[in-house]
Amino acid sequence: MVYLSKIYTKSGDSGETSLGDGCRVAKHHPRVDAYGVVDELNAVLGLLLAYCPDFPESPLLQRIQNDLFDLGADLCIPPAEHEEPGQCLRITAEQAAALEAAIDRLNEPLAPLTSFVLPGGSPAAAWLHLARTVCRRAERAVVELCHHPQERINSAILVYLNRLSDLLFVLARAANQQGAGDQLWIPGKNR
Repeated sequence: MVYLSKIYTKSGDSGETSLGDGCRVAKHHPRVDAYGVVDELNAVLGLLLAYCPDFPESPLLQRIQNDLFDLGADLCIPPAEHEEPGQCLRITAEQAAALEAAIDRLNEPLAPLTSFVLPGGSPAAAWLHLARTVCRRAERAVVELCHHPQERINSAILVYLNRLSDLLFVLARAANQQGAGDQLWIPGKNR
């Protein structure tokens, strides 16, 4: 259980922050950047839910928002070399599998694509496309973190973010009248 009695601590005033394991790192550390972008993604989904309160997949997005907090907590505590299962909150393969099931369900009624989809359409679709691009940035930030030799992450994080960006794309198409409202890219149209 999380308990916050005081919101400001002043411990970050010098440009450092604490990870979940108590280690102090610079606020521009790749790990902090990665979970910061995940937080930004979560905020974009919150905006979608606020601006489109009747969005039919709201329960799915609320589940994803909770997963994203799990993912941020996972990133915030670097896996210990001999960590026992269940010792820390970690994203699981089952969470990514739930996204795959949602992708399959939502993609089934959509017509196959003949070109790339331009971001936009309905307000919900536009928010979902924005969320998709932020999700891809979060994925890149996690990959960057993986390339630091001293850093370890739970490999399920990358799988989850990769599936989530795919799901956000499919959700955007579904929000555009099951793809009928998609605007397709026409290469070289304005040359």
